[in-house]
Amino acid sequence: MSLLHSHDHHDHGDHDHGGHGHHHHHHGGNAISGAPVWRRLILAALLVLFAIAAASLVQVHSGEATVITRFGDPARVLLQPGLNWRWPAPFEASIPVDLRLRTTSSGLQDVGTRDGLRIIVQAYVAWQVQGDPDNVKRFMRAVQNQPDEAARQIRTFVGSALETTASSFDLSSLINTDASQVRIADFEAQLRQQISQQLLATYGVRVAQVGIERLTLPSVTLNATVDRMRAERETIATERTAIGKREAAQIRSGAERDARILQADASVKAADIEAQSRVEAAQIYGRAYARAPQLYSLLRSLDTLDTVITPGTRLVLRTDAAPFRVLVDGPPALNPKAGGAQP
Repeated sequence: MSLLHSHDHHDHGDHDHGGHGHHHHHHGGNAISGAPVWRRLILAALLVLFAIAAASLVQVHSGEATVITRFGDPARVLLQPGLNWRWPAPFEASIPVDLRLRTTSSGLQDVGTRDGLRIIVQAYVAWQVQGDPDNVKRFMRAVQNQPDEAARQIRTFVGSALETTASSFDLSSLINTDASQVRIADFEAQLRQQISQQLLATYGVRVAQVGIERLTLPSVTLNATVDRMRAERETIATERTAIGKREAAQIRSGAERDARILQADASVKAADIEAQSRVEAAQIYGRAYARAPQLYSLLRSLDTLDTVITPGTRLVLRTDAAPFRVLVDGPPALNPKAGGAQP
């Protein structure tokens, strides 16, 4: 009996313990299996929110504009660098547009000048998308944000504008040995004026600078240019020769005038000197006559003969007349003491 009782008690104890243990195990399982589900849901919700937030953030870089498109149509333009918000895809998308300066060359273009000659010219254009919402959208619609396509179309514009601009200038105003005649700056300014408004209105592009890279001449134009330059040089040479002759004539006339003045001054001075010498000679003659009148008469007669008679002169004159009498009679006898002639 006691053994059976003990066994029953044991079974009961085991039953109670097992039942209690089973109930405890069931309660612990609810606690463990319930808590991680809520954490997973919260974590998943946070991840979704983070993904949505990340997809809604837009980074605008310096030197760029970001176009927010709504179902493919440009809705707004973000210009300030930094983070901005947008609706996540597929509602809105962001497209960066480069606002930096670009350079496009027109390539070599054969164009005609106003005077009917041909030139080969190559120009470059420095351009950039105008940094305001309207022009950024205009650029997007015109070329679908493709800078290479924009450059290709800009080259077409510049080629047409080169033809129009060149027809307003003579060749001599573009190529000339005289630097003051060259008007390349005016050519560039007119070319820029022609394309600036068109590019801004069509593509939203601002033209920052226009310049001529290369300017050459075809062979036919080169020969015509050489002939024109030769003619210009000959004209210049003729003008300078005429100027030189005129200046030489002026110098010669001035020299002759100065020579006449100097000659006149010299003649006046010579006349003064001659007059003075005559006065002095008369004084000398007077003193000589006062000292020896007969010697004076003889010397004067001889001076007269020397003046009148030359080696080829033949004269038939009376010998008793002065001044030839002295040749027959000889010099009169002089009396040094009396100072007169003896009989």
